[in-house]
Amino acid sequence: MGQALLQTIDLKLSFGAVVVADNINFSLQQGERLAVIGQNGAGKTTFINICTGLIRPQSGKVLFDGNEITGLAPRVIVKRGMARSFQLPQLFLEHTVRDCVRLAAAGRIGRLGLWNSLAQSVSNAEIDHVLEMVGLSARADELSELLPEGHRKLLDIAMALVLKPKLLVLDEPTSGVSTDEKHGLMATIMAALDEQKITAIFVEHDVDIVTRYATRVAAWISGRVAADGTPTEVLNDPEIRKNVIGE
Repeated sequence: MGQALLQTIDLKLSFGAVVVADNINFSLQQGERLAVIGQNGAGKTTFINICTGLIRPQSGKVLFDGNEITGLAPRVIVKRGMARSFQLPQLFLEHTVRDCVRLAAAGRIGRLGLWNSLAQSVSNAEIDHVLEMVGLSARADELSELLPEGHRKLLDIAMALVLKPKLLVLDEPTSGVSTDEKHGLMATIMAALDEQKITAIFVEHDVDIVTRYATRVAAWISGRVAADGTPTEVLNDPEIRKNVIGE
């Protein structure tokens, strides 16, 4: 096994008496599809917030592609090759779908600014390809505020994909999406990740989604990784079935 794409060493963080990262030692290999599961408050989002620079741990390290990134600003981590989408899509609601993706791409190459033309900052071909990957080509010229929730999720992910990451972190990509749409959404996301050869971490509560789309599962309980393995191994672990799945 080669060098880990993402590694955490002895991560610790508490909010008062609440421990949200309890000495986490963790590694992720290139090409994995890791599902992070756990009850609300277990530390899942805190973990990805630490890795993506939104929160600084009290102690410990985060390494990405062999280099320490602990405490770096999110924009710096993005430039290193780690992007993320959010549980609540972060969109430019007053802009079209196409321009939302173009704004993200322009930020990637440093072309955002008063004197730069947005229309000329990134090629139409690049924007159109990303929109095609996530199935939003037909809605490219619509205002993003008019999109239904599932399409908002896909646009948020398109804005992350155009950053050309090595690792994409997805915070509850199916939350707020109807049951009928969840699998179509995840299939679209995974196909885009496969095409671009992007490694992924996704936080998820739906066991069926985890079973179908993850190659590996890490279960969080009280700020620690209580189980880590294949979906079959983790989802059949008695402790996880009782304390995470709720059976």
